[in-house]
Amino acid sequence: MTRTIVLGLLKANGPMSGYEIQQMMESSQTDMWAYVKPASIYHALKKMQEEGKVILEKVEKTGLRTKSIFKITEDGEYELNQLLIDSFTDSSVVFPAPLYTALTFMENLHDEQVLSSLEKQKHEITRVYKNMKAGYEAKQKVLGQLPANINFIFNNMYEQCELQLKTIEEIIKFIKEGK
Repeated sequence: MTRTIVLGLLKANGPMSGYEIQQMMESSQTDMWAYVKPASIYHALKKMQEEGKVILEKVEKTGLRTKSIFKITEDGEYELNQLLIDSFTDSSVVFPAPLYTALTFMENLHDEQVLSSLEKQKHEITRVYKNMKAGYEAKQKVLGQLPANINFIFNNMYEQCELQLKTIEEIIKFIKEGK
């Protein structure tokens, strides 16, 4: 995922530093769904530079700070296309395995423990959901109507959160009604 995002951002925006890539991902909330950590961006850039997928275009110095600016190569563009094809091909359905595992063995806990834990999960999902909504609305104010492909991303994330919240509510109801 990191390689795809880094190469995609370099192709779409031209030469960038690792920090600029990180800032762009944070501003677009990519870090919420892609799970890309800042260190992995720098690791990917270094590895892709060794492989010839990106080149170091220049190094900028500002005071004591240096900033390495990377540019995607033709080979990097080819890899980006292959990674995108793979991403469209691979199933992207992700099951909440920790929840499923906990449900399987929930008889090992007291109902109060399960309910308390589910409330915490519900709170966290609600927080993420609200942050995504706020980020989307902020983007709309700045950019106006967002492209359809971006709307697909946000709509799917909203539906995933809503479905998970619905499932948690059903489990809570089941426990409260005495199983």
